[in-house]
Amino acid sequence: MAALADAAIHLVAARGMRGLTHRAVDAEAGVPTGSTSAYFRTRKALVEGVVRRLAELDAAEVAEAGATRSLDPDELAEGVARVLDTWMTVGRERTLARYACLLEATHHPELRGVLVHGERLREQARELLTALGAPAPERQSRELVAFIDGLLFDRLVGTGALGAPAPGTPESRAELALALRAALRGVLGR
Repeated sequence: MAALADAAIHLVAARGMRGLTHRAVDAEAGVPTGSTSAYFRTRKALVEGVVRRLAELDAAEVAEAGATRSLDPDELAEGVARVLDTWMTVGRERTLARYACLLEATHHPELRGVLVHGERLREQARELLTALGAPAPERQSRELVAFIDGLLFDRLVGTGALGAPAPGTPESRAELALALRAALRGVLGR
């Protein structure tokens, strides 16, 4: 199933949600026609499978990078900056697919359940802010994650992409870390 979800992620990133069909996934994955339908019976199930796979890959990448291990705000900002920069380079396709799926959920209420897959990163933010002594970690974690999401979106597909350092460069990571340090200081009141 992971190979099918990975093929679907590629299709969504390359062609948008209109390019996501069971037949297209079969062709992209190089499996017999009907294989995707056997695992993901409906389009909703296919989108949910994509989002579940994206969340799984993102969580593994955050853990592997050790981005959330440090309780030092500067080190934490550096770690998160590395992950964001990765999501704009080697993980760019996944990030584009994630945005496409989230936008699809705004137009199709039956897909709103895919939003729960982003909850793990919010939980991590809440745990970190609690450990760092934030006065209102529940609210502040939502704000911090929204800032990080916005920063990534702006740098990847928004106007910020026009003037920001090229993703994958030390300058990109440094600029991301600077923004993240400022956000953490603001959230922590320091």
